[in-house]
Amino acid sequence: MPPIDFNGLDTAVHGPVRLGVLTALQMDGPLDFTTLRKQLDVADGVMGLHLRKLEDIGYITCKKSFVGRRPRSTYRITSSGRKALAGYLHAMQQLIDAVEAEGK
Repeated sequence: MPPIDFNGLDTAVHGPVRLGVLTALQMDGPLDFTTLRKQLDVADGVMGLHLRKLEDIGYITCKKSFVGRRPRSTYRITSSGRKALAGYLHAMQQLIDAVEAEGK
């Protein structure tokens, strides 16, 4: 089996919450904080931490608005985020293919 480069994995995408955020935004389009938090079943603080990290590296953007008197933060995946997610999924698919080939 050829060596697999685990060092090339984007660690910003690799965590389950961040991977979940990017996947949800890619599949469902823009989502607000509450929807993302409920879909991923995590606490507010955990969600906020991961959203901030993804926003800081440019994988998502945040638009803040008000609905009535309530603030709403809506997140959208960026082209960099799409590219990072696609690259990560490609690396995982290569790993899956290698493991399946070894098992035959």
